[in-house]
Amino acid sequence: MERQKKSRNEKQKKSVKKGEKENQLKWESAMKLVMTRLEILNAELSMEHNRRIMQHILGRVKSEKSIREKLKKKGFFVQPEEAEGILNDIIGVRAVCLFEDDLYKIMDSLLFSQEIRIVKIKDYIQTPKASGYRSLHIILKIPIVFSQKEQWVTVEIQLRTSAMDYWAELDYQFRYKKTGKNAAAIGEDLKKYSLLIEELDQNMLTLREKIAAI
Repeated sequence: MERQKKSRNEKQKKSVKKGEKENQLKWESAMKLVMTRLEILNAELSMEHNRRIMQHILGRVKSEKSIREKLKKKGFFVQPEEAEGILNDIIGVRAVCLFEDDLYKIMDSLLFSQEIRIVKIKDYIQTPKASGYRSLHIILKIPIVFSQKEQWVTVEIQLRTSAMDYWAELDYQFRYKKTGKNAAAIGEDLKKYSLLIEELDQNMLTLREKIAAI
């Protein structure tokens, strides 16, 4: 009896492990597909405006540990493979541009795409977070053929200027040290510099237009 129970447990573990590997492969495939579509869109927009629109495109899939931690934080105690209906950012793709108006050019192009479904748009540029975080988030679903069937997978795209991006990198580091010495003062500095970055982005956009008019 004990041997049968042990055998069942081993089979269940193998089944779970196989499911996790399949999900990881599916998520990575969706990430690569979105990145490829953004690269094609970048080529089209760059040709149209005679300058490079996206400076770089990055992608990542959350680790199982990170998925579990976020689910727990939200009050869900389910397996990572069940997280797709709960978390929108398991797959994240980031595109970084030099100018703020280019972020909206990308968004408009995605809105008109027949190959994706827009789920939600979060405009943290027009309405920044309390921390000062600014970015344009687009949550969408994209179809991929996996395990011989079409599946719609959720992907979050983050669009930022270069200045927004390096601010966000510092903010990310700070979030894990908020209880440290001088944390409150550093948080206030980040908010202040976010406003300066917003002004810088606007000034660089104005300067670009002046140069184009020469």
